[in-house]
Amino acid sequence: MRARLRVGALASGRGSNLRALIEACRAPDYPCEIALVLVNVPGAPALDIARAAGISARLIDHREFASRAAFDAGLDAALRAAKIDIVCLAGFMRLLSPGFVAAWEGRVLNIHPSLLPAFKGLDTHRRALEAGVAIHGCTVHLVTAGLDEGPILARAEVAVRPGDDVESLAARVLEAEHLLYPKTLREFARARLAEAAVTPPR
Repeated sequence: MRARLRVGALASGRGSNLRALIEACRAPDYPCEIALVLVNVPGAPALDIARAAGISARLIDHREFASRAAFDAGLDAALRAAKIDIVCLAGFMRLLSPGFVAAWEGRVLNIHPSLLPAFKGLDTHRRALEAGVAIHGCTVHLVTAGLDEGPILARAEVAVRPGDDVESLAARVLEAEHLLYPKTLREFARARLAEAAVTPPR
């Protein structure tokens, strides 16, 4: 049985969730390693974060591809070449094509800044404040073809405080994300390793 699963992370921006995952993977008993980071935006800090941690990292600029399917095929080829087991979206601001999602079904995780199924899509903190909710938060879910519709793996609640604005609420939700994502990935990977241990080879 493999001791650790290989994770490929996809990122587009500052890489704060990527950094949280990298830090978690440094623990000797963590069941994953970040084996590859793919970034689609030139100059994104996530690329430097990965390289500074000694992780193989590549820029695959989506603007250099004729279609979304072609770009996703490039991602797929890089992930397969690195023998990736699990894909983690860490601030990846691109919708994945149905073909990619089908090829990696049940193995792509995402963290979304709301308590799904509420506030799918963008501008979640502004929309939460406008709706007057008392509890906001974040969700780790499996990625499916529908936007933010995949099976929920875990959620973390964050209280909305009087006087909160988008920035203050977003900062507290981000702190929750940095705890929830590594914890959920650990549990997900342990479950996959346990399943592999009892599944006879074909």
